[in-house]
Amino acid sequence: MRLFVVSLGCQMSVADGGELAAPLLARGFRPAAAPEDADAVILNTCTVRQHAEDKALSLIGRLRPWKEERPERVLIVAGCAAERLGEWIRGRFPHVDLVVGAKSIDDYPRLVESALASRFDALRESREAFADGTAAPGDPIGWPSPAVAPLTIMRGCNYSCSYCIVPAVRGRESYRALEAVLAEAREKAAAGAREILLLGQTVNSWRARGPDGIERRFPDLLRAVAAVPGVARVRFESPHPFFLDDALVAAIAETPAAGLHLHLPAQSGSDRLLSRMRRNYTAASFLEKAGRLRAGVPGIEVSTDIIVGFPSETDEDFARTLDLVERLRPAWAYTFKYSPREGTDAAAAPDDVPAAVKEERLARLNAVCDSFAEAALDARIGRTVEVLDENGGYGRTRDGFRARWDGPAQPGRLRTVRVTGKSKRTLRGECT
Repeated sequence: MRLFVVSLGCQMSVADGGELAAPLLARGFRPAAAPEDADAVILNTCTVRQHAEDKALSLIGRLRPWKEERPERVLIVAGCAAERLGEWIRGRFPHVDLVVGAKSIDDYPRLVESALASRFDALRESREAFADGTAAPGDPIGWPSPAVAPLTIMRGCNYSCSYCIVPAVRGRESYRALEAVLAEAREKAAAGAREILLLGQTVNSWRARGPDGIERRFPDLLRAVAAVPGVARVRFESPHPFFLDDALVAAIAETPAAGLHLHLPAQSGSDRLLSRMRRNYTAASFLEKAGRLRAGVPGIEVSTDIIVGFPSETDEDFARTLDLVERLRPAWAYTFKYSPREGTDAAAAPDDVPAAVKEERLARLNAVCDSFAEAALDARIGRTVEVLDENGGYGRTRDGFRARWDGPAQPGRLRTVRVTGKSKRTLRGECT
């Protein structure tokens, strides 16, 4: 039996795809190269933006002939869009066998058995087969590369950013136990992972009590995962600026395996809009935290997220955003035009920034951000950098830049690369 997994959206979605695959892998399924080769397809969806949701619904529709060709095939739709549109998906797409929302992922093995075991011979096995719910250690479904393993440490979000649908589809924050996180890190390191990617909606809010009753916070977890034998690097996504404190700065500075890159979503440089977005910081306090990070961890790179065209955004608001970006100087940025998401508070406000104005502001913002990205790449030409080989001749520097090189290539190896040029936001070089 063959399984194909499609994960749309963020790294968290990709990691969830690996967890969703685990019960079927435990029952003997093996990865398929394409949907047409598969006996089961898991489509893990995203709903953060309308485009991602539309893409998921289009894929579901296009899988109808695949299901009709062999009705015994299994189609599972999961994730954030499934949480938001579950009943509608069930009615609109009768060829879908199971819809599992993001809030139900921990209960997923039982749901699979309950919904499908009596209908498909491939799933008629004992309830005990789901007790573990983990894939074979060497099976890298959901891994970005054979050398990079995602590790989910928390789910949900306790914040209520007015534009964001995540709290509605993911629920409130829940944290995995320290022992469970470290056990999974050891398993993945034993399976070949050289980098552990810690994941969560507000990943640096993680906290949990250890067996000794003492509460650990995210900086403690970062140090502990970095100490796992075989782990050469630890990165994390997506942090919230509120939880960037002196303890985390010290942990990054004092942990050789910690990545020298931090993604800090700013969203806007206008205090008026930040308040309307409910981001719980001002532009000045955001920049102050970024400054403390750079002072405490020399050489660290910062990236960010920016939204343009949020309801009521004026030319002055946008000018303040450009000013924040100029002062932050991000190595790269993810920039977006605001689009309302049904179910969020911001969706109740008029989407009153004209589409043409959004386009023009986005183009101006991208020009500024691209100039900083180009400067960061240019500054590395002629340097020698350490790169983790992720996919045979392609990987990342410790400070997060993509790199390709000529010479020896083997996933999992740390390479010393002399940078000779750049192309498409990627460093080019040769092994030394």
